[in-house]
Amino acid sequence: MQAIFLDLDGTLIDPKPGITSAIQHALREMGAEVPTQDELTWCIGPPLWGSFEVLLGPGADLDAAVALYREVFADTGMYDADVYDGVGEMLMDLRETGAGLWIATSKPQVYAQTIADHFGLSAWVDGLFGSELDGTNGDKTDLLAHALAETGVDPAKSIMIGDRRFDIDGARNNDIPSVGALWGYSDEGELHMAEPDGLAGHPEEVAEIVIDLIGDGE
Repeated sequence: MQAIFLDLDGTLIDPKPGITSAIQHALREMGAEVPTQDELTWCIGPPLWGSFEVLLGPGADLDAAVALYREVFADTGMYDADVYDGVGEMLMDLRETGAGLWIATSKPQVYAQTIADHFGLSAWVDGLFGSELDGTNGDKTDLLAHALAETGVDPAKSIMIGDRRFDIDGARNNDIPSVGALWGYSDEGELHMAEPDGLAGHPEEVAEIVIDLIGDGE
């Protein structure tokens, strides 16, 4: 069986308003400097604890920061997002390859599932793998190892599609080929330096790259 793992934030949806406003809330409540939303886009993708460690500095109460973030994100922030243009067509085309489709995100599963349901993504995928609320499986290497174990698929017959180096590195660490999504929130040159097996500039380019890498399900 072939499997396609899809990142959520920055790959299927643009979550910038919801994520960055929740981060701003947490920083404000903790009395820290509050960057603009544009200055916080680097926080989209990696686990929250690491981002708050950079934003708040050594010795900060990271658990408190994450809890404050979730006050806003779980209430309204998770819905303050948009599905990228072309994602519907991409998912349709990927479905036609015959491969299984799973969302694989560092976001807590309980939030990710609600988001996938809300934006109509759940109908296109076979399931979703996310982190635990305590951060377990927040690292993409751990998350994908968990996803492979749960699905039983062969890494060589799988592929990871994501917009950050964390997605590409996590895939490589599990011997999974990868495709970089250039429409997301990677810094300039980030995905090129991560050296994925393919690069796509738009969601509608993904299926053709995937077929070239893992075949068409035959």
